[in-house]
Amino acid sequence: MDQTQTLFDTHLPPLAERLRPTSIDDYKGQSHLVGNGKILRTIIEEEKIFSMILWGPPGTGKTTLARIIAQTTNAVMKEISAISSGVKDLRGVISIGKSNREMGKQTLLFIDEIHRYNKSQQDALLKAVEEGTINLIGATTENPSFEVISPLLSRCKVLTLKSLEAPDLESILDHAFNADIILSQSGITIGKEVQKKLIKSAGGDARKMLNTLDVAVQLLGEEKEITDQIFSDAAQSKILIYDKKGDYHYDIISAFIKSVRGSDPDAAIYWLAVMLEGGEKPEFIARRLIILASEDIGNADPNGLIIATSAFQAVHIIGMPEAAIILGQITTYLASAPKSNASYEAINQALDYVKENGSPSVPLHLRNAPTGLMKNLDYGKDYKYPHSHPGHFVNVNYSPGKDNISFFKPSNQGHEKWIKERLKSLWGDRSINEEE
Repeated sequence: MDQTQTLFDTHLPPLAERLRPTSIDDYKGQSHLVGNGKILRTIIEEEKIFSMILWGPPGTGKTTLARIIAQTTNAVMKEISAISSGVKDLRGVISIGKSNREMGKQTLLFIDEIHRYNKSQQDALLKAVEEGTINLIGATTENPSFEVISPLLSRCKVLTLKSLEAPDLESILDHAFNADIILSQSGITIGKEVQKKLIKSAGGDARKMLNTLDVAVQLLGEEKEITDQIFSDAAQSKILIYDKKGDYHYDIISAFIKSVRGSDPDAAIYWLAVMLEGGEKPEFIARRLIILASEDIGNADPNGLIIATSAFQAVHIIGMPEAAIILGQITTYLASAPKSNASYEAINQALDYVKENGSPSVPLHLRNAPTGLMKNLDYGKDYKYPHSHPGHFVNVNYSPGKDNISFFKPSNQGHEKWIKERLKSLWGDRSINEEE
């Protein structure tokens, strides 16, 4: 058995965890925050902690910074994830913070993905942060202006992290091959061109780059060089985490929407599960379903848009993991509903028409006449009030020109079939759709 395999058998942590920096001098990137004289280096050197929100893309070092701050300032650090914790967990940490403060110790609470907490959960932090019982470091990939409540935001300083540049990632790779227990002892190599591809594929995310490298090493077998083929296999491996910023993210949401549009609730639920298991933001999914409810279902089932909007509100209020139940319900409902894109096509055709033909003057009989001058100018003259006529309808031209314009062609699907029959009874064949 070769040395590489023996090292794997020791069940070491993943490469990204093994290489996590423990001091500010070993930290790569974010020079605007950790460079000489910059804010985070200053608070570390002076051991002065304050509550903050670290906002930046995945794999840019938010968790690492929090741990370095705690370690170098001798603060007692507690880490929780907003995905799997709630108010009870927060109260427990706050209680610990009170005890630590009585003993003259600082408590640093690190909350990963703080944007996943709902309002009541974030409210539970306010008093403790205000009084200094805990120093909060929240990490988020989402804009805190939208995802963190204003009272909590006002008690924290928002620090923005940037995607890592290629030189930073190259430096991290060099460190990996020189310092990691497996890579440094096994003689594994990687060519310059493959290394460039690895760095480029990471998209500024150090964790993603190291995860891909970790998988590549495991795929080597008895080989010692990470070739282009090994890299390609590793980059596509299902072992890698769901990347909310990468191509896979967009491929999955595309498969999800197309499954709902295609009336396949089983496939839709599958892709939904993939996204949720990968940590996709539930509000993102719910927003896409609102769009789909209007674009692909429309008036075939008018309740679709109402239910989708209600689902978004419920998801935002409840949060994960229970939000998955709500998303499951709305996904199966919309996937099973009758489909029509007639309204979607109508507005697109109307927009194209206006762009091509411009916007003419509004006919006098359709204009409002709130003043005597306007009435003298024939504004509103000869307008026929529909409610004064049988069936609350009168056959007149509401279009800007002499001829009526036809954009909306309802289908025979669901409620839209009734709409089609009603419009045909009012306007004749103007809005007939030839679909059978």
